[in-house]
Amino acid sequence: MTILMITLAFIGGAVLSIQAAINGQLANKVGVFRSAFLTFALGALVTGLLIFFFAPKQAVTLVDVPKWQLLGALCGVPYIVIMVLAVQRIGAAVATVAVIFGQLAMSMIIDNFGWLGNEAIPFSPTRLGAVACLGIALYFIYSGNKTAAAPAKMALKRR
Repeated sequence: MTILMITLAFIGGAVLSIQAAINGQLANKVGVFRSAFLTFALGALVTGLLIFFFAPKQAVTLVDVPKWQLLGALCGVPYIVIMVLAVQRIGAAVATVAVIFGQLAMSMIIDNFGWLGNEAIPFSPTRLGAVACLGIALYFIYSGNKTAAAPAKMALKRR
């Protein structure tokens, strides 16, 4: 089951990168907020259909849960808007690695302190090393973008 969940998470990450690249192109044509709106509108429609046809009955409804738990839904808005803006300027790879770096850093803080009702999983040298490695990867991917962009700019100037 663990391998399946890791595989599904990997696929989810791949789909997010595809979404970011597509939304970046869409935003160039229709604007950042319209692109984000389309993402949420279609997402709401598809999710609504999935709930209607496939979701089992739950003992607790959205009205019954602690209200702070509903705030998680708002976290998607800045993510989509930021990614649409970032992909246009720094590319899908740098934007995605930066998002993963932010996710990993914050999730480790949440784990360490057991925030938001999660079980506490303390920092360890290997977990901190993983964050450091991802930070280094982000640096090299970003540096690679600048290095690759320089010859392309020179070629455009020659035309």
